[in-house]
Amino acid sequence: MRTAPGQVVAGRYRVTDRPDDDVGVPAVDGHSGARVRLFALELPEPVTPGFDSDGAAPGYGQRLTARVAQVAAAAPAHPRLLRGLAAGPEGDLLWVAEESVSGVPLEGLMAGGPLSPYRVAEIGADLAGALRAVHDTGLTHGNVTARTVLVCEDGAAMLGGLLLGAAEEELCAALGGEVPRRVYETRALMLGPLAERWAIDPGAPADTWSLGVLLYRLLSGYGPYPEHDLPTLLAAVRDGRHHPADRCGPLRPLVERLLSPDAAARPDATAVQRELHELLVFAPEPYPDGRPERPLPEPRTEAAPPAVRPRGARPRKRPPTARQGAAPAGRQPRIPARMFGPLVLVAVLVLMVVAVAGIVLVAG
Repeated sequence: MRTAPGQVVAGRYRVTDRPDDDVGVPAVDGHSGARVRLFALELPEPVTPGFDSDGAAPGYGQRLTARVAQVAAAAPAHPRLLRGLAAGPEGDLLWVAEESVSGVPLEGLMAGGPLSPYRVAEIGADLAGALRAVHDTGLTHGNVTARTVLVCEDGAAMLGGLLLGAAEEELCAALGGEVPRRVYETRALMLGPLAERWAIDPGAPADTWSLGVLLYRLLSGYGPYPEHDLPTLLAAVRDGRHHPADRCGPLRPLVERLLSPDAAARPDATAVQRELHELLVFAPEPYPDGRPERPLPEPRTEAAPPAVRPRGARPRKRPPTARQGAAPAGRQPRIPARMFGPLVLVAVLVLMVVAVAGIVLVAG
């Protein structure tokens, strides 16, 4: 993206930092002062029969801007849906603005390997709630991927990319015109073989299918369909041939229903959210309320094994005791404590007798 800090794009967004391919371009909206993230969509030069390439052929910027504004006006407010703001063309780019929140892309979390089933269930429930709100307004999201999901500091997942997805689809339609083959070729160049973007159904069932693909990817570390080339991917999607869901654990039944080629057999977003919440009720928690579920076992007091001194090693000196005459710990003294007094008295009397006897002998 051709931006630098301090630059103003689309006439209203001031870039505040260097662009990040994962989270867009950080900027500030000059109209509201809100922090936003910007995403750029390249606008190819229109090729229209009868127009010179240097002529005044109409561009696509205004058409895409109008479509994005229409989607932004109809989009619902939901705590798990990133709010799309606006779009504005500038040169050969269309800039799409979205609300900015602190978080990391879900795609980055996947770099560490598959996630646990219950963590995936939490993320899936958040995304299903956002999709339910979108579908209730009659919209289709169309851009449910690991790159459009942000995971916040509190662990909540937020779904973005609504306006950017709408702009991409509108651009494909504009470039393809009335020829389905050209629309397909345009989408192939723009989107590539990413399974989540190639649902075979329109509308809400396409979004729930894409959610199933994403859940599978999070649980296994790879997509449910071959993605090395687009024709192979599309044939597998059309025929319902996905990789086994053995690694999906307790989410396997739900994922397999979401990936069904029959749209009527898939649960809607409301049913998906409910099923995931029910699963999370029974999620194992090793330390509820910060304490173990069961008391820890008492430490065993076994006698220590005898120390073995290596050959040639010098024995350690024991630290001196408080009283050198004290009996070793754990052994009974040879003289009971109650006999100390009488014995001392007898000893004194014996000494006195011996002293008197000595005096008599000397005087005698």
